Amino acid sequence: MNYTNDPVGTAIQDYLQGNKEAKIVVESNLTEDDVIAVDYLFRTSEEMPELELLALQECRGRVLDVGAGAGCHSLALQEQGLDVTALDISAGAVEAMKLQGIRHVLQQNVFELNAGDYDTLLLLMNGIGIAGDLAGLERFLEHAKKLLRPGGQILLESSDILYMFEEEDGSVLLDLNAGYYGEVFYNMRYKAQETGEFKWLFIDPAILEDYATAHGYTFEQLYEGEYGNYLARLVVQPA
Repeated sequence: MNYTNDPVGTAIQDYLQGNKEAKIVVESNLTEDDVIAVDYLFRTSEEMPELELLALQECRGRVLDVGAGAGCHSLALQEQGLDVTALDISAGAVEAMKLQGIRHVLQQNVFELNAGDYDTLLLLMNGIGIAGDLAGLERFLEHAKKLLRPGGQILLESSDILYMFEEEDGSVLLDLNAGYYGEVFYNMRYKAQETGEFKWLFIDPAILEDYATAHGYTFEQLYEGEYGNYLARLVVQPA
């Protein structure tokens, strides 16, 4: 199959067809080009970091795995006996998840999913980045209420990337006219395909707590990693 302008999905399909060395090139406006080894997207529970294992443990009820990718988290939840739906915009990723036996898979943008009765929205691998910027974060927090049952939760991973702006003397140099420092521009490439430039949000936990509270959620930080990454739980409060 030819997944046009679907670099991630095409890479995932190539991996399933035997190219175990497939890598996705990641360009950003902050750092030099990086790569994602596609085999990392197929990791088993035994290969997952502590943060992800904790997130899977904290899932409850009906789960929507947002930006599910190759489906490793959805597979783990399904094996735990949870009712999980894997959602991704990539046609190649969606096909790969079906081939692996994930029972409920949707190819859709989460912002176009207009209703749901989920108990947990799961956004791992810096998944809240789909918000793009702070305005998008507000949009997502309001939209999520349409997808969650009363008392439902969002489990999300993000990172405070302030350390990337540190000077050698420990001071921080920020362009105050450039907007929030966690709003990053990316482009992803695989072979001749690329996504085109898109915005991805990294949100520090203090600001996330402010936004969550303003939109009617409680905030709880469940885990903090060594490099500014963390796992948070947001719970919808009664209106």
